[in-house]
Amino acid sequence: MPRPKSTPRTVDNPSVSEVTLQQLLEAVADPVRRSVIAQLAIAGHDLSCGTFDLPVSRSTATHHFNVLREACVISQHYQGTTKMNSLRPDELDARFPGLLRAVIDSCVRETGQVAEAR
Repeated sequence: MPRPKSTPRTVDNPSVSEVTLQQLLEAVADPVRRSVIAQLAIAGHDLSCGTFDLPVSRSTATHHFNVLREACVISQHYQGTTKMNSLRPDELDARFPGLLRAVIDSCVRETGQVAEAR
């Protein structure tokens, strides 16, 4: 059944307490997903799905965003009709101390750019 036009779009962002270390490590193992992490860290603010420079089709990019969201690396929300993405460093650091920071630092080193302090 289609969503009524008056109902705002929402995204189900899982709780960090639901993610396993295995799930998180599998999510960050893929180079496309690490690129998403690096681009968000470098930007230092939320980015829409369409602004990422990724070497994959839109449907494949959607898959990668979903894997990162389900592993609680990113959260997604709508601003109007645009789906926005942000990193979840504080939440992940509470569950897996230092892990996301290490992944971000590694991802940014791979790109040769500098990330905002988050």
